[in-house]
Amino acid sequence: MRELGPIQRTAGAIATLDVICGLAETARLFDYNRPKLDHSLRLCIKDGRHPVLDQNLAGEKFVPNDTELDGDTLRLAIITGPNMAGKSTYIRQVALIVLMAQVGSFVPVANAEVGLVDRIFTRVGANDDLSRGQSTFMVEMNETANIVNNATERSLIILDEIGRGTSTFDGLSIAWSVAEFLHDKIKARALFATHYHELTKLAEERNGVCNFNVAVREWNEQIIFLRKIVPGGADKSYGIQVARLAGLPQEILDRAKNILANLEKPNGATAASRSIKSRRTPKAGAPREKPQMDLL
Repeated sequence: MRELGPIQRTAGAIATLDVICGLAETARLFDYNRPKLDHSLRLCIKDGRHPVLDQNLAGEKFVPNDTELDGDTLRLAIITGPNMAGKSTYIRQVALIVLMAQVGSFVPVANAEVGLVDRIFTRVGANDDLSRGQSTFMVEMNETANIVNNATERSLIILDEIGRGTSTFDGLSIAWSVAEFLHDKIKARALFATHYHELTKLAEERNGVCNFNVAVREWNEQIIFLRKIVPGGADKSYGIQVARLAGLPQEILDRAKNILANLEKPNGATAASRSIKSRRTPKAGAPREKPQMDLL
């Protein structure tokens, strides 16, 4: 017992050395560079890479991306693009690079300038909390409330598809309002990934908002993910093409394209409803099929 204190201090010192050596070896092996840290609100990353996927990605080479937020003329980046294109990966890699820089590590970038942040807030993923009786949307709103109530001008915020757990108009309204609050009130540096393309109009109304999208190319009704973040908003989400990649039957895909075409018309919802009814309404006098199980 008399030597317990010295042994614990020695173990703590060895653990610290182990962490430092691990960071140094990782930086040497994977071409990390030393970031510049200051007290500004700038966040400038050149050729940033995800520290995990950059090492473990199978089948393709990781595509690096730039980030530039200055806390003034560009503090809220709206990022649109299809599923699987890399929006979530991009915003997470920015948060990880900032975190690694502030713990004293070299980071997976060509160069980086990081204005110190007081906290990093994240709202990513879609999980419910059955033990507390909370739906996916309620969990999402709780996490969003924590962000808007506690973030400061020096915080870094990443948001992934706010509002997707409820109806389209409700979700869009909440996402739009949260984005405005982050820009106007909190004035924090934020990355906001979304499928609500309407949010790109915020860049026309507010000087500190800028639109980015993940570049893709279409070829023979298929999409090729380029994984590159480029200026401007996406024009569509390519959901049907992604569903094709997942292996949905062609019959479902063809019907989905037909419904989408109707929904995109000026009287879209009405036209789509008529189309569905026309396919389902039985002819006069035709026998009705008995349902598999009566409800009552």
